[in-house]
Amino acid sequence: MVCGGFTCSKNALCSLNVVYMLVGLLLIGVAAWGKGFGLVSSIHIIGGVIAVGVFLLLIAIVGLIGLCKTNTACYTCGDMMLTHATEALKILGGVGLFFSFTEILGVWLAVRYRNQKDPRANPSAFL
Repeated sequence: MVCGGFTCSKNALCSLNVVYMLVGLLLIGVAAWGKGFGLVSSIHIIGGVIAVGVFLLLIAIVGLIGLCKTNTACYTCGDMMLTHATEALKILGGVGLFFSFTEILGVWLAVRYRNQKDPRANPSAFL
């Protein structure tokens, strides 16, 4: 039995990283070929394309090294998301309660302020 049933996703990510490695090598090769035949005269453009190719190649290699990790204790995505959602909802509930109590306090203070008489007002005035 596959851990979590994600064999297809793992194989898809591996193949995608291999494709990214090929694209990175292609970028490096085309930039060097273009410079060698004199098709592109700007060294800045060639350097930028080669840098992007090297960066993409390194990211793809890191991705392939990370799909190689073997772990016997494995959790499904649903379990991980459920524990994270539970913790997040507890925090959000506490924040919601805090703001609801402060709003109740604000309503109470507004009602109290509204019912007070203005000491500067004319006592014989109706309103």
